[in-house]
Amino acid sequence: MALLKQLFVLTCAASISFTANASDIYKRKQGHKHHTQHHRVHQPVHLPAHRPPHVRPPHVRPPHHKPGYVVVPRHRHFHTVVIYRPYGHAYHGYGHYHSDNDAFKWLAFTAITLKLLDNLNESAQRRHEAAQVAATTANTGQKITWQDGSSSGYVVATKEGTHNTTGLTCREFQQSITVGGKTEKAYGTACLQPDGAWKIVS
Repeated sequence: MALLKQLFVLTCAASISFTANASDIYKRKQGHKHHTQHHRVHQPVHLPAHRPPHVRPPHVRPPHHKPGYVVVPRHRHFHTVVIYRPYGHAYHGYGHYHSDNDAFKWLAFTAITLKLLDNLNESAQRRHEAAQVAATTANTGQKITWQDGSSSGYVVATKEGTHNTTGLTCREFQQSITVGGKTEKAYGTACLQPDGAWKIVS
């Protein structure tokens, strides 16, 4: 009987000790959990900065001309001849001659200018120049006329003589252009040079 009482007391003591230990463990866990939650630091959420959509710059093409197109200066030289076209189209050649080499004899006539050339297309302008070429060998007083659509004109050698100082043959020319009912005239004197080219003297 005494042995049974002793076993009962030991069992109760062990049970109380276990319960106390379990309670202590539970309290320590809860305390640690509370401590952890109390000191938790919330890190800020980093959102990437808003980037505007990438816009490609517009592609700017450099100025260009059609293949084979050549920009001809209005004021230039060809050998000893000064070529100056302040009005109308600037191109190589003169009249129906499309190269400076072929038109060398008459390139100086570009110095006789008419503002109405600005109202002509290249075809009409070349016809007017071709009339000037023909007038260098035509009889004096003979009008060399031309027409291109609504544009027309003529060139005439009004006088011919010999230059007092040089002895060169010279001619006075009159040019006339009519465009849209408006007429403009110009005058100039040219002398035939030993190389066969004409030179404007006045």
